[in-house]
Amino acid sequence: MSHVREHHSLLAAGEKRLLVWMASRLPGGVTSDQLTALALIAMIVAGASFAAIQTAWWSSIVFVGAIALNWFGDSLDGTVARVRDQQRPRYGYYVDHVIDLAGTAALVAGMAASGAMTPAVAFALLAAYCLVSAESYLATHAVGVFRLSFAGIGPSELRIILAIGAVRVAMNPSTDLFGHRFFLLDVGGIVATAGLLVAFVAASVRNTRSLYLAEPLPRPCPRERAA
Repeated sequence: MSHVREHHSLLAAGEKRLLVWMASRLPGGVTSDQLTALALIAMIVAGASFAAIQTAWWSSIVFVGAIALNWFGDSLDGTVARVRDQQRPRYGYYVDHVIDLAGTAALVAGMAASGAMTPAVAFALLAAYCLVSAESYLATHAVGVFRLSFAGIGPSELRIILAIGAVRVAMNPSTDLFGHRFFLLDVGGIVATAGLLVAFVAASVRNTRSLYLAEPLPRPCPRERAA
């Protein structure tokens, strides 16, 4: 599938160089499909470990390790295919993003089950994520641009934020705000949901305008004007 990948997150440039370096040194027996499977399994483990974060403090360490493995698999699968010239554009695009959706659902389910996040906030966060993902996939086909970041934040930056948040929640799941006590994950989830909705609206308006200008309404022929 022909499209342009647009990635302008804070870590994107350095991360790309690191991934190419790692991909060129991986054993030949390690395939893109194996890395993709690792990414999914790691995210399921991350969700399960988050679910137990209030009853077992060491779950936060497991979570951080699982998030790191998810980055390793999810970031390297496509890079390995490109470095080895083994790209399967439609297959890779489809499988990668199906697994991203499944992994994110598992992660948010773990947060909701942890007792450190209100399920309604978790559901709103997942719904906002799905909106942004759907718009991004539609834009890839309609506009030909696949954007991986918004306001300097991309998947890797989000993983770092999640890892820091997990450690903080294991220490103390609550925070004081405006003289009231709230779950830290609820505060973060509401902020993240608002940010995702802003990203969804901004991208929708930008792409709708771009497509409208690219496909203007045809002018009526003289016969139609006379009628």
